[in-house]
Amino acid sequence: MNNVIRKKKTNHSLNTSMLKIICLLLLVGIFFIVPAINAHAIGDFDFDDLANESTFLNPSGSANNPEDLGRLNTANRFTVAYDGEDGQLSGSLRIMLILTFISLVPFLLITMSAFVRIVIVLHFTRAALNTQSAPPNQVLMTMALFLTFFIMQPVINEIYNNAFIPFDAAEIGQEEFFTAVMEPIREFMYIHTQKKDVNLFITISNTEWDGQLSTIPSYVLIPSFIISELRTAFMIGFIIYIPFVVIDMVIASTLMAMGMMMLPPTVISMPFKILLFVLADGWHLIVGSLVKTFY
Repeated sequence: MNNVIRKKKTNHSLNTSMLKIICLLLLVGIFFIVPAINAHAIGDFDFDDLANESTFLNPSGSANNPEDLGRLNTANRFTVAYDGEDGQLSGSLRIMLILTFISLVPFLLITMSAFVRIVIVLHFTRAALNTQSAPPNQVLMTMALFLTFFIMQPVINEIYNNAFIPFDAAEIGQEEFFTAVMEPIREFMYIHTQKKDVNLFITISNTEWDGQLSTIPSYVLIPSFIISELRTAFMIGFIIYIPFVVIDMVIASTLMAMGMMMLPPTVISMPFKILLFVLADGWHLIVGSLVKTFY
């Protein structure tokens, strides 16, 4: 039995050795069969001059027709042109600035429009109803955005007519464009900003101000507008809370008189709050009154 096992192991070792020898012979034959490929330069080249050569094929602005424009230049350098032939920003840099501005639009929408007051009042309404997450945040934010767009529609139309159309027609430059964009926004913010808030930031920044809109800096007007909006929103929220607090007090007094002190008053008062809100058409009153505060 042992002899048989030894014989099998010997045959297996021989087979493995034969396979290795065959593979080695195949590799040697491939090396001998495949011809050698020599790479050499034709002609005499000065590698110093070649190193100084650029792979830039055509200079910028040399395209005379769409076919020339379609041929892509290949360069080993990166160049940003910030000044065009007409003294304006180049197209690439203008696109970069536009994309940067688009990324800042949400912050501008929050700080320089009616969004702050609207979203705070809507959240106060939901908290007063004590309905936890009904309506959800997505619904409140969507409603606030559409109400903001509705309220800011005159400002948007003025910006489009006085800034975007002339700039698109090359009638005004970039500085005039930004001035025309900020003018209606500044006027909207100034109308809804209290002077004591403006005086606060004027005093902090040690800036002189004669009380006119045209002389107030934007870095002073924007935080003053935000504080004024927060104050107004909290005042409206307090007024909304009053009837619902009365309902809570009545329900709590009734439960205490009945001896049901272990029953949370909010469990009983919430259905009555919703009933009162529905019967009074609360969303119509709150949204209508909120929008009218901007007119």
